[in-house]
Amino acid sequence: MKTYNQTNFFKHTFCEFKQVNNFQFPENTNYKSKSESMYFYTEKGVYRKSNHWGRVANCRWKLIANATYKNQNIIIGFAKWRDFFPINSKEKIFYIEVNFEEKTAKLQPKKEKTTAFLFSFSKAQQRIKQITHLFKDDKWAQYFDLEIEELRFKIITDFINSDKTLQEIKYTKK
Repeated sequence: MKTYNQTNFFKHTFCEFKQVNNFQFPENTNYKSKSESMYFYTEKGVYRKSNHWGRVANCRWKLIANATYKNQNIIIGFAKWRDFFPINSKEKIFYIEVNFEEKTAKLQPKKEKTTAFLFSFSKAQQRIKQITHLFKDDKWAQYFDLEIEELRFKIITDFINSDKTLQEIKYTKK
């Protein structure tokens, strides 16, 4: 797996920054982007001060924020170098985490001891879009004999734990 640092973390990466409330950016900040985001590098990782998160240039940087976070507010986040993962790779280093109660699905980088089925970044993103559709729409379920919640659970669970297409899985559930 690729090792990230201050010279390459901003090149096609996925990362989850954690909000930091008690960090003062030094005057001699390491880098300031055209969009006014500021970066401060340490041996362990990078602090980022910005008002935009999510899609950042060619990266996907999420912010794990506290409850008071509002979009477009300037927030400081911190990420360790080991928390960056390549998104332009065919490597299968991501899994999909589904919350059936909240009807959400999200991409997660591989944890050391995970037994989850792994996907490349682009495959995981495609599957999350399909799962979101399964949660939002129920017209597709009218041809099945199971209750919608049970059907969603079975289909989505199979979908995030295999390379099978959604159509292949639906076909086996009829």
